Amino acid sequence: MATVINMPRLSDTMTEGTVATWLKKVGDTIKEGDILAEIETDKATMEFESFNSGVLLYIGIPEGESAPVDSLLAIIGKEGEDISALISPPTPEGGASKVAETPISEESKSVPTTSPSGVGGLGVKVITMPRLSDTMTTGTVATWLKKVGDEVKEGDILAEIETDKATMEFESFNSGTLLFIGINEGESAPVDSVLAIIGPAGTDITGVAENYGKGEVAPVAKSIEQAAAPAATNSNVQLPISNDRIFASPLAKQIAKDKGINLSQVQGSGENGRITKSDVENFTASAPVAASQTTPQPATTAAAKPFVPAGEVVTEEIKNSQMRKIIAKRLAESLFTAPHYNLTIEVSMDDAMKARTIINAVPETKVSFNDMVIKACAMALKKHPKINSQWKEEAITINHHVNIGVAVAVEDGLVVPVLRFTDAMSLSQIGAGVRDLAGRAKTKKLLPTEMEGSTFTVSNLGMFGIVEFNSIINQPNSAILSVGAIVEKPVVKNSQIVVGNTMMLSLACDHRTIDGATGAQFLQTLKLFIENPVTMLA
Repeated sequence: MATVINMPRLSDTMTEGTVATWLKKVGDTIKEGDILAEIETDKATMEFESFNSGVLLYIGIPEGESAPVDSLLAIIGKEGEDISALISPPTPEGGASKVAETPISEESKSVPTTSPSGVGGLGVKVITMPRLSDTMTTGTVATWLKKVGDEVKEGDILAEIETDKATMEFESFNSGTLLFIGINEGESAPVDSVLAIIGPAGTDITGVAENYGKGEVAPVAKSIEQAAAPAATNSNVQLPISNDRIFASPLAKQIAKDKGINLSQVQGSGENGRITKSDVENFTASAPVAASQTTPQPATTAAAKPFVPAGEVVTEEIKNSQMRKIIAKRLAESLFTAPHYNLTIEVSMDDAMKARTIINAVPETKVSFNDMVIKACAMALKKHPKINSQWKEEAITINHHVNIGVAVAVEDGLVVPVLRFTDAMSLSQIGAGVRDLAGRAKTKKLLPTEMEGSTFTVSNLGMFGIVEFNSIINQPNSAILSVGAIVEKPVVKNSQIVVGNTMMLSLACDHRTIDGATGAQFLQTLKLFIENPVTMLA
């Protein structure tokens, strides 16, 4: 079914947007994460990513034209799909067509839009909880990087906000003094709740937060000079920023990824040093780009164990994070809706160990056994596309592209960043890609689009000494591979008992899409590739 894309609200004061450039045209195939257009807001020109896949069937706002937020921007669907019902007839003036109006709740009607001049005309800005992903309904403030009384400049990071997919930095679109914080660290609130208020130092904002969204905003009193006014801040003092934080637009990141450019070597020309599309396109490396390395994290001090008196019952409650809630929901849905079954096979790793030693002897090359398993999976999936499938009530979707998700354990739970088009990657590219994604996953720097679109998943607990285990399928995938530790033990070769190295692989399958024989054939092919690494280099 076709999806209607509306003009997004890309800043807290945005009421309309102008399409500066369309990067796709009608008839183009769109993938999740593709940049559809560059949209000019009242603050800046920003890239707008697609959260949907399909074919671009309709463009509602041509380049250079403006339209209010929520106007029909585009329609994405299946090629040849009839979308006439989604488009109203053109207006007599020839303006852009609009999507049929949908009922608006009384609550949403009552939320006023902040004027560019601010509340009460005194430059006070109400900042609301942003919608940072397509499925986000509530957000949790993980960390405030500013406190009440701090001076805020346009582009400063106000807070780190935890969504249902990742923890993301939230930049300020305004300058002034942080006058009010509406959601404390660790607390959650729905999208569009009052997050903060920014304005001139000393401004009385009594009633602003309470009345925002109720159809009226209390008038803002004149600036008050009093002893309780926020202390003056030193403009030369800046918050420490971690060395691994790179500010770059999504399009710049995609271009850099396609060209193999290390963004840490690119000088940004945008606001606050942000790396733009032109910076990447004009970048010339002075030397070969070294493989990215993850900044080592300081050792975490173990939490003190609570004193438990003998004979007493002591419990502790840990509030569930958004990530933990989503993990619980999705894994329960997967286990209780997909009929799981598991197939296990033992693989000899002797030749793989020799091959890895030779490969890693090449300067600036680092390949792990997990990288070899991922490469073997990508090649085996091309030979057994039914494993690379997705169940739908109407039909089974066979994916002929291979996007492998790699399960990564993080402090709050588990995330699955995705290696796109893994079948086209070399072993060294897979190794570099996994290290980059895993490193950013552990520092909460992954974009939501980097955790979407997987067609198969690999989970490895071998580094913890786990010999064999079964995983729950990461839907909408139809299968997940569990990889155990390499074990040295007696094995039989040529009718003789010798010392060998083996590894257990367990494939969890959705019986709705994958029959037992199909899963077994996939494991046989996978075993062949891993036990004969030279076949993966062809």
